[in-house]
Amino acid sequence: MRVTFAVPNQLIDMPRPFRYLLLLCSCVPALGLLGQGAEAPAPDFLRSIGKMYVVVAVIVVVFLGLALYLWRLDRRLTNIENQMEDHA
Repeated sequence: MRVTFAVPNQLIDMPRPFRYLLLLCSCVPALGLLGQGAEAPAPDFLRSIGKMYVVVAVIVVVFLGLALYLWRLDRRLTNIENQMEDHA
């Protein structure tokens, strides 16, 4: 079974890692908007005791771990799909 999406041809011809990079780069500017709004005393408290960098590091490690897991899962599924097409 092949899943198709309605996307421009330029994205279809692009290698998968570049598609993920494009998705990541398009989501990053929106992250800056999440912090706009009411005052948050928690970052000031964490910064004052020196734990802000620990929190940021943990968030980055979790995000990179999820991204790596999804990338490997996509590769495995692609291999399985190719094997199914070869045997069909």
